[in-house]
Amino acid sequence: MASITDFSLKNIRLEDDGGGVWIVTLNRPEKRNALNAETIEELIVLFSGAMAAGARAIVLTAAGDHFCAGLDLVEHHRADRSPAEFWQLCLRWHEAFNKMEYGGVPIIAALKGAVVGGGLEFASAAHIRVADRTTYFALPEGQRGLFTGGGATIRVGNLIGKARLIDMMLTGRIYQGQEAVDLGLAQYLVEGSSVDHALALARRCAENLPLTNFAICSAISHIQNMSALDAAYAEACVAGVVNTQSAARERLAAFADKTAARVRPKE
Repeated sequence: MASITDFSLKNIRLEDDGGGVWIVTLNRPEKRNALNAETIEELIVLFSGAMAAGARAIVLTAAGDHFCAGLDLVEHHRADRSPAEFWQLCLRWHEAFNKMEYGGVPIIAALKGAVVGGGLEFASAAHIRVADRTTYFALPEGQRGLFTGGGATIRVGNLIGKARLIDMMLTGRIYQGQEAVDLGLAQYLVEGSSVDHALALARRCAENLPLTNFAICSAISHIQNMSALDAAYAEACVAGVVNTQSAARERLAAFADKTAARVRPKE
């Protein structure tokens, strides 16, 4: 079985916080953690192998003051790519983000500063997003003569709706604070460290059975892509496997004999 030490990464810092909780840190602070082609390839390798290497939950964060400023525009400008070359680069972005969304390991993004352009596409591939008070979201592609290529039309559109997505791209509108949470760009807004809150959530997720987390963090996305009739069938199939797993019997027994923690709101 692979382990966390098997990954050789240049632009990403990788730590094991214990209990299978990994901290994945983008490490290009001098570029506001903009994503160059090399970093995208590292993300593909990392998220392709994380589950097999023992990750049970992942906190995604970044060095410096900003989460991610999107596509490395300096690299893009200097590369002077052809349409075919950029098409292929975009497909690698999709590969990386699909490995995140469908990989079966809960990913909690700890956001701060700029979550802009491709950085928002990147964050939207996580399962949970935690923003702090410095976090702001934008899709400035329209002002730069560009178009999103890393999944904004899919994932960000699913989060906030088509009309708001078009507005962000056309006008460069920026969202932050509670308004961003209310729209669905993040699920949590914290006064202190987004990393601390994301770690607490990751540790809670890591206590779940791995097969259950795998279903939650892969099957739901697949099911959302299906017709209602096919989705109902697929959901029943997944439930049939997950709800009869032998590892769940102890937890079900605890519920049956009333020793399990009850689901209650805070007083």
